Amino acid sequence: MKRVLIITYYWPPSGGSGVQRWVKFAKYLPKEGWQPVIYTPENPEFTAIDRTLVAEIPPEAEVIKRPILEPYGVYKKLLGKKGSEGGEVNPINGGKKNWKQKLSLFVRGNFFIPDPRVFWVRPSVRFLKRYLKEHPVDAIVTTGPPHSMHLIGLGLSKATGLPWLADFRDAWTNMFYYKYLELGKWADEKQHRLEKAVLDNATIVVSVSPYEQKDFQKTTSNEVRLMTNGFDPADYRADSETDEFFNITLTGLFASAGNPKVLWKVLSDKCVADKEFKSLLKIRLIGKTDADILQTIKDAGLGGNLYYPGYQPHEVAVREQRNASFLLLCLRQEPEYASAVPGKIFEYLASRRPILGIGQTDSIMAKMIRDTSSGVAYDWDDEESIRKWVDFCWEEFKNGELKDNISDISRYDRRVITRQLVGYLDEMTRDKQS
Repeated sequence: MKRVLIITYYWPPSGGSGVQRWVKFAKYLPKEGWQPVIYTPENPEFTAIDRTLVAEIPPEAEVIKRPILEPYGVYKKLLGKKGSEGGEVNPINGGKKNWKQKLSLFVRGNFFIPDPRVFWVRPSVRFLKRYLKEHPVDAIVTTGPPHSMHLIGLGLSKATGLPWLADFRDAWTNMFYYKYLELGKWADEKQHRLEKAVLDNATIVVSVSPYEQKDFQKTTSNEVRLMTNGFDPADYRADSETDEFFNITLTGLFASAGNPKVLWKVLSDKCVADKEFKSLLKIRLIGKTDADILQTIKDAGLGGNLYYPGYQPHEVAVREQRNASFLLLCLRQEPEYASAVPGKIFEYLASRRPILGIGQTDSIMAKMIRDTSSGVAYDWDDEESIRKWVDFCWEEFKNGELKDNISDISRYDRRVITRQLVGYLDEMTRDKQS
């Protein structure tokens, strides 16, 4: 088999959507003639742990782990936090900050460029240059964020001449939280220089979102390709089991910037008007949820209907998706977020349950829901439409007529997308050989 070095910060037992993209690629690459060689930190900052994902790593994979200096330990001491508890889903946001939080954002934005993992770049390039002399590979892949991983690829590709694919799971300087980093002019200019250097020097650049693909393309003459996230059919082979409740389910991260306050009002009103609805309603939040959202639900009188177990292994999230009466997908109220494609949408599609999207109606999320006939997407404040959708789903549920979506979603199959990746890897190595 050909060998591809994959440089990623996130790897099992770390959990979350940032891990699953490349674990699933690694799972299917050997069947396409490529051996994955994973380079990842030995001691990363775990925002979530999911040991079940370790089983996804194929026996052909070679995993190399090296120590990383994590300045987040100092950050947590400054804020008086322990572990990953007590924090916001994303602390870099437009919410009110105390002086310690403002200071930490200033330091993070102006001293850790492009991100706090930057100290891992030089030692990683030095180590991998030596390692590859004895264990050669045919191509390099970097995946970010954190975008420091791309700087490792930049340095290593220049030093070795190996073809390099830069995979952007999120935007860089167009990311929604970038404007909250308290950047000085020098830091902002450096971020843009580094971003352009990666885009210009990578052999192939890929993005997960067509909107972000267009944004990146404005920065570079290098062609930016689209390679979306997806779902693994193997996760959805077991028969689904449904209970007797009307389950409104959201899996994954749930940030306060996407709090659907109108939906909670609609559900509260319906609970007052319909005792049967109140007795059967379950709001199931499977993943890390900001405290503001939990409080809003309780303030709406829905605390008794709330089920919040916190972060759960991926296999549990999949079961919860399939048990849903409808799935909830809320975008953050940030203009930049219209271009983002939440990873959970692909698994929502695979679960075949109806989807209620709340966010920008011109977003990629809304377009995907419309194109797959998998549900509806409304603005945060569109109370009338949200109320009609809840009423419709409730009536269908009571009558046993809440149907699965049967549209063709095969283009989002992880195996199909892996073959697309292999096409890029083959293209890079052909170009190198010629």
